[in-house]
Amino acid sequence: EEVPDTETPAVSRKIASISSPLRAFIRLRRRYFVQKKSRLHLELPWEKPAEFVHSRLLQRQLSRNRTGLCGSSVSFFDQSSFESSQYFTFDTSVEQHTMKKYRRKKSRRKSRMVLYPDKTKKYLPAEEKSKAKRCLFLLMAIIFFQILNAIENLDDNLQKYDLDALEKTMHREVFGQKVAVESIVELLKDYLATHIHNKPLVISLNGPTGVGKSHVGWLLAKHFRSVMDNDFVLQYFVMHHCPSGVAPLTCEIDLSKKISDMVTRAEIEEKTPLFILDEVELMSPVLLDTLSRFFEPNQTNEFLNAIYILISNIGGSEITKFVIQNESAEHQGAEELLSILQRVLSDVHPLWKSADIVPFVLLEKAHVINCLLEQMRREGLYPDQKHIENLANQLSYYTTGDKQYSKMGCKQ
Repeated sequence: EEVPDTETPAVSRKIASISSPLRAFIRLRRRYFVQKKSRLHLELPWEKPAEFVHSRLLQRQLSRNRTGLCGSSVSFFDQSSFESSQYFTFDTSVEQHTMKKYRRKKSRRKSRMVLYPDKTKKYLPAEEKSKAKRCLFLLMAIIFFQILNAIENLDDNLQKYDLDALEKTMHREVFGQKVAVESIVELLKDYLATHIHNKPLVISLNGPTGVGKSHVGWLLAKHFRSVMDNDFVLQYFVMHHCPSGVAPLTCEIDLSKKISDMVTRAEIEEKTPLFILDEVELMSPVLLDTLSRFFEPNQTNEFLNAIYILISNIGGSEITKFVIQNESAEHQGAEELLSILQRVLSDVHPLWKSADIVPFVLLEKAHVINCLLEQMRREGLYPDQKHIENLANQLSYYTTGDKQYSKMGCKQ
């Protein structure tokens, strides 16, 4: 008889006592992984591919075959290690790729949310004041002060010539030419506001005899001599400086030299010279051509900074006809009169195309009486009103309606 092995049951009991907690641990671990995977499959919004399911079935079949060959404890170890081990397969890479995508999308969604503390009020983020606005305001202030400084400089330049006093003098001593005086002063103010110009100022005083053109020229010369110097004012009378017996070429050379010398000296001292040319209707075409070259804009800077006053009777008959037909050229048809004079003067010589034309209209009888009164005061005579009216009645007039216009102006 075979002796029974008494040690075998004891060994088996020891193995059973050791393996039972281990089996329980392995069983719990497997259940944890199964629940984790099932929860992950429920959270994923897409289905697993067929190839992945097929690979998982093959893994389960291999694990079952291994459990049949080995012991129970060993089978549990092998199966758990097989399930927990990772192999490089395309199926697992697809799963990992989908997991990464899902986690990335989830993190993006969470990052877009704005979280506020629970115990605080919700406020919009405070807008910081831009420093660019301060720089913009500073730049605007600098530009404003520069413009203000430039305006003050212009005023200083005008104050140097004292044109307000000139305007008062002309309104006081020139009668019946209010529009002409205002036009002359306005042109002078615009030109003398700065020392930099693109062309010289050319003013043409046109009108019949005795209406005050030469008197205005005399007042301009007197005023500019007082504010500047006698060296920067030239009064040129054609009958005196270029009489009929003198060759036109000699007059041309003489006038060119006088203008060039005065312009050069004025540029050095930053002053504007004044040239008053009277009796321009008596100038020869050669002398007019010489003048026109000084009026051109394409010259050196010193020749651009000059004022020319042209006094002539050209267009006097057109002004007389226009005033008689329209009764008053001061308020009616001033633009029409200027267009008529522009055509007449341009036919005489092209230099008048670059000139500002100021027409002098006919004087009424009341203007002639005031002119005679001023002349008697200037000569120191007692102004007898009856004597002045008798002198005024001796003059010839154009009569239109209830107005009388002197044919010779203030000349007797």
